[in-house]
Amino acid sequence: MKKITKKIIAGERVGWDDALTLYKEADILTLGVLAHHIKTRLHPENIITYVVDRNINYTNICISKCRFCAFHRDPDSPEGYVLDSKTLYKKIEETLSLGGRQILLQGGLHPDLSLEYYEEMLAGIKKNYPIWIHGFSPPEVVYLSNISGLNIKEVLSRLIRAGLDSIPGGGAEILVDRVREKVSPNKCGAAQWLEVMKTAHELGLKTTATMMFGHIETIEERLEHLFKIRDLQDETSGFTAFIPWPFQPGNTNLPSSKTTGVEYLKTLSISRIVLDNVPNIQASWVTQGAKVAQVSLAFGANDMGSTMIEENVVAAAGVSFRLSEKEIIRIIEDAGYKAARRNMRYDIVG
Repeated sequence: MKKITKKIIAGERVGWDDALTLYKEADILTLGVLAHHIKTRLHPENIITYVVDRNINYTNICISKCRFCAFHRDPDSPEGYVLDSKTLYKKIEETLSLGGRQILLQGGLHPDLSLEYYEEMLAGIKKNYPIWIHGFSPPEVVYLSNISGLNIKEVLSRLIRAGLDSIPGGGAEILVDRVREKVSPNKCGAAQWLEVMKTAHELGLKTTATMMFGHIETIEERLEHLFKIRDLQDETSGFTAFIPWPFQPGNTNLPSSKTTGVEYLKTLSISRIVLDNVPNIQASWVTQGAKVAQVSLAFGANDMGSTMIEENVVAAAGVSFRLSEKEIIRIIEDAGYKAARRNMRYDIVG
């Protein structure tokens, strides 16, 4: 353990065996100190960032039927919806009025929406509003590739021409097919998720990456996920941030106990230690609440994520933490940092 600690303090990269040893043997405070050391080396300016944006789910109709999702509805469900342009534009106008500069645009795998629908939606937004569109996670892109008969590069190129600015890291869950086949068998595999991100980076898009943990995966599979992200980042440098968040079991078909705050902080710290080439690690106040999120700033996180003017997916699992921009700033400042609003590329914007 001392050898690994010295390696990290010296700025050297940890390998698989190092990471597994840390996960299984290091106490939570040691992990926090090491993760905080790396965070401080990467971000010595004592600033914690956040973004003002809104999650807009353009549809909840989805044929994927992931076992962990409480948000989706079947195509024939009376609770299913597809946002019309008027409703979508109203949400964007509200976002802009609250100082937001971007939207997170995601939805289900809808059987009746064509690639042209997505192009028209993007073009309409860009025609009417000066807003950054962070949209369509890799499973959505793969699905559009399947239904259009186009390859991933062609689909992404068309979405970019229509107005797509960046891609969120959703749909990653755990990037191990053993896990994916059990929790999301109708969604793209790990290799396809990575292919979308690699192609997006090659086309000039920046993206984020996520990990939903705390369900059926093993510690080794969590690490496999992290090392796959690190390997792709070595190749493309296209990820701006990594967001690990614990599975929320409420109202889902995936029995699991809720991840503790300690386990969350442990996984967050390991993420910061392994992903030495991903510049930003985001705290998940949406799943953990304000207090644990604040503690996260001492365990490797340098970003508080979004103000989440609107959030539906995690809320559907029965989690209802809400924070205003004012509250996020207070949390950051009470922890001894300066708060700064950013955009998706992590440029400070005010």
